[in-house]
Amino acid sequence: MRELSELKGKRILIVGLAQTGVSLAKLLVENGAKATVSDHKSKAELAGYLEQLGQLDIHLELGGHTPKTFLQQDLIILSPGVPPHLKIFDYARSHGVKVTGEFEFVSQFVHEPMIAITGTNGKTTTSDLIRAFLEESGVNIWVGGNIGSPLSEYLRSGSKAQVLVCEVSSFMLEHVETFTPKNIVFTNLAENHLDRYRSMEEYVNAKRKIFLNTNQATTSILNADDNAVVELARDPAVQRGRIFYFSRKPSLEPQIMNIGGAVAIKDQVRVRTGPEIEYYTLANIKMRGKHSYENIMAAILAAREHGAKHEVIQRVIDNYGGMAHRLEYVRKVGGVEFYNDSKATNVHAVMRALDAFDENVILIMGGKDTNLNFVPLKERIQRKVKTLILVGEAKEKINRDIGDYSETFLIGTFEEAILIAYQKSRIGDRVLLSPGCSSFDIFDSYVERGNYFKELVNKFR
Repeated sequence: MRELSELKGKRILIVGLAQTGVSLAKLLVENGAKATVSDHKSKAELAGYLEQLGQLDIHLELGGHTPKTFLQQDLIILSPGVPPHLKIFDYARSHGVKVTGEFEFVSQFVHEPMIAITGTNGKTTTSDLIRAFLEESGVNIWVGGNIGSPLSEYLRSGSKAQVLVCEVSSFMLEHVETFTPKNIVFTNLAENHLDRYRSMEEYVNAKRKIFLNTNQATTSILNADDNAVVELARDPAVQRGRIFYFSRKPSLEPQIMNIGGAVAIKDQVRVRTGPEIEYYTLANIKMRGKHSYENIMAAILAAREHGAKHEVIQRVIDNYGGMAHRLEYVRKVGGVEFYNDSKATNVHAVMRALDAFDENVILIMGGKDTNLNFVPLKERIQRKVKTLILVGEAKEKINRDIGDYSETFLIGTFEEAILIAYQKSRIGDRVLLSPGCSSFDIFDSYVERGNYFKELVNKFR
C-alpha cells in the first residue's frame, strides 16, 4: 500500500474532468501534487465542474489535448469516462510516461478492506443492499465508486471505515494492475458498452481484471446461474481464493451448501458461509422480479463476512423497496400501472424487466445507439409486449431487430412516446420504460431520463 505523502511534488495529468476528475484533482492538490487537467470539452461546457475546483492551483488545458502537455508529466490518470484507446496515450507511453486509471490509482492508497461489486446488471442494487445490511448492523462503512462518490472522496474525508463497499464498472477496471479487494461480487455478464469496446471479448477482459490479484484471503461471490460468470470462475486467478456461488436453481443446493454459498428455493434463501446453514424468508419482499433474489443472495454473502447480523438482514429484506429507476413503481392512472426502469441501458436489463411481468406490457425503448443486438428480446416481445414504442437515436436499429414481433411505433420525441404509450393503454396494462440504451442522445444521465418520465406520468389525469 502507498501513502498520500508520496504525491508531493509529482506532476500528474488528469484526463477528463467531470465529477471524478474534480474529486481527484482536489485530492492531488491537497497532498502537494502539481496537477493538470486536460479535457476535449470547452471552458463553457465544463463551467459547472470548474466552479467546483474554486481557486485551486491547477493548470487547465481545455478544448483538446496537446502532446507537449502529456510528455511533461510523471503520471497520466484517466477518468472512467475517457476511452483508453486514444493515440495520444500510446504516444505518452512510448516516451516513458505511465498511463493509468483513476480507480486503479486511488485504490493503491486505500488500506481498509473493500467489497468490490461488478457485473453487467444488478451492481447498484446489490451494493445498496450490502450497505443497508452492514450499516443497520452497526458496521462503519463507506459506499462509493460507480455509485455515489468517487473513491478519491474517501481518502479526502480522512475517515477510517471498517469496510468499503464499491460498485466497480468495466471502465474503472480497464487499467487495473494492483487493485486487490477483500471480496468480489460478480452479478452477471452480458453484452454491453459496445460503443466503447471493439468486441464483447474486450468488454469481458475488462471485467475479468477484477480477479487479477486474488489470493487466499479473497472471497469471490459468483452467479452460478450465469454461464459467462461460471466460465470466468475457471480462471486460475479466481481459483486462488475462496468461492461462494449463489443460485436460483434448487438442483444446485446440495453442491452449493457443501462448499458454501446461497440458494433461493421458492420464497426462502438458504445461506452457508460457515458451519451452519442460515435461512431467510423472501415472502415479504417488495422488489419486483425474481432477479431481485440474486441481488439479495449476493449481498447477504458479502455482508455476513463483515459483521451483518441475521435479524438485521431479514428486516432489511422485508422493508427494502428497491432503488429509483430500477423497475420503480411510479403510479396507477385509470387502471394502468407505470414503471420506471430507466437504468436498463442494455438488452440483458430489459429481459430482466420483462421477466417481472406476465403480459399486457406497453414497452418504451430507445436512446443512444451503443451497437447492441436486440434480437435476443424477440421471444419476450412476442409473449409479453402488446405495444412497443421506440424513440431516440437507436429506434431504427431496434425496429429492424424486433419491431415485427409486436405492434410497434417509431416516435419523434420522448414526450410523445410517453403520451402515445398512455393513449394505447387499457385497464390492466403496464407501461414500462426500459430503454435498453444509454440516455446520452437526449439526456445527461439515466437519472435525468427517469425523473423526466416520472414527471410526465405524474401529469396524467
